[in-house]
Amino acid sequence: MKIENICCIGAGYVGGPTMSIIAQKNPHINVNVVDMNADKIKAWNSKNLKNLPVYEPGLSKVVKEARGRNLFFSTDVNKHIEQSDMIFISVNTPTKMSGKGKGYAADLKYVEACAKQIAEVSKSNKIIVEKSTVPVRTSEKIKEILMSNNIDVDFQILSNPEFLAEGTAMRDLEIPDRVLIGGDNTIEGKRAVNSLVEIYSSWVPKENILTTNLWSSELSKLTANAFLAQRISSINSLSELCEATGADIEEVSKAIGMDSRIGSSFLKTSVGFGGSCFQKDILNLVYIARSEGLDKVADYWEQILIINQHQRDRFSKKIIDVIRKKNLEPKVLLLGWAFKKDTNDTRESAAIYVANNLLNNNIKIDVYDPKVAEHQINFDLSNVTPNYEKSSVKFVEQPFLNISEYNIIALMTEWDEFKAFDWDIIYKKIKKPAYIFDGRNILDSINIKKIGFNYIGLGRK
Repeated sequence: MKIENICCIGAGYVGGPTMSIIAQKNPHINVNVVDMNADKIKAWNSKNLKNLPVYEPGLSKVVKEARGRNLFFSTDVNKHIEQSDMIFISVNTPTKMSGKGKGYAADLKYVEACAKQIAEVSKSNKIIVEKSTVPVRTSEKIKEILMSNNIDVDFQILSNPEFLAEGTAMRDLEIPDRVLIGGDNTIEGKRAVNSLVEIYSSWVPKENILTTNLWSSELSKLTANAFLAQRISSINSLSELCEATGADIEEVSKAIGMDSRIGSSFLKTSVGFGGSCFQKDILNLVYIARSEGLDKVADYWEQILIINQHQRDRFSKKIIDVIRKKNLEPKVLLLGWAFKKDTNDTRESAAIYVANNLLNNNIKIDVYDPKVAEHQINFDLSNVTPNYEKSSVKFVEQPFLNISEYNIIALMTEWDEFKAFDWDIIYKKIKKPAYIFDGRNILDSINIKKIGFNYIGLGRK
């Protein structure tokens, strides 16, 4: 089937960048990204490319090239569903907050709503592509909804999970390690798979495009994220052991990473992983394992999340203990709110939970992040902090303008500009005693100590 019109439902962190690249690389295909959120669509259509709702290095350049040519953003969902040959479902799949599987299973209400809407609107055959992260056999549920609401149209379901790291998403899309496409082992299913393979092969080498059955594709996404998160929690657990024994986590990490069987990726200790995927996907994996009666397997994977929360809590406790023991003013400057550098995404950011712990101990916080707006910080805290008061948190645009007000600075996001600060100047102006709590281990602890800061990293001397 030759694809001429693509519709992507969902204009978020996955849908927007992915469709921008597909449009750029396939100028002969019309790509329409649709969303019910009018403000989001307005931002995608903004003439000022700095106002795009998603911040990714390199994204604005691609949008500028393709938008208006063959890349379009619209709130007219039904129109573009009806006109499309292929529909990507790229909506949120949060953890369920009620009902069976509460706190663990993925909530598929948005995916199911998309399937129903597609069935009701479609008048011609369509290929439906799961782009959202979904549990195993979600495609079966989508197929059931489509067939029960529309028997006149042939729908082929594909699984095409994203493997994007925020902050490097455009590079990951341009030069992917692999593209995974799952489909039915039928003549129609294979044709649908080949249609999507053809789109990706316009820029991705064929050998990097892996085709599997639907179930393998769906499970591969969950387990890939679980393995990556496992490495982070493993190195974070060792950082506490290093502190107890006098070892240095940076030296341990380097030694481990030089083993070719292990490699150095995801072995940098931190205050904990965040983002929209790792926690949600591991909870989903735990739920699936428990549903199959595999309690030991479920307990194993859940321990990753337990260590992650423990790392956030013990980092918070270090700050709280210093304030109490040294009788310091209960006020902290947090540098960074996004869950990692080069993104404006704050979902499950460690900064949220550390800030919550500090607020619960009557410690005021000031926050600076180069890409996160004040309203987002207030939104994040209102979701985790009972009776949240905005007066307890101050958003600052020039963090070092009044640096003499602070004893304590906590580095929460590894933004490059924080590494580039003239810390010698800052030390001369900051209130004494001066403490740096390095939640991402991004500073040279030896040089920072030479300046005079009390440097408190995680797992370092």
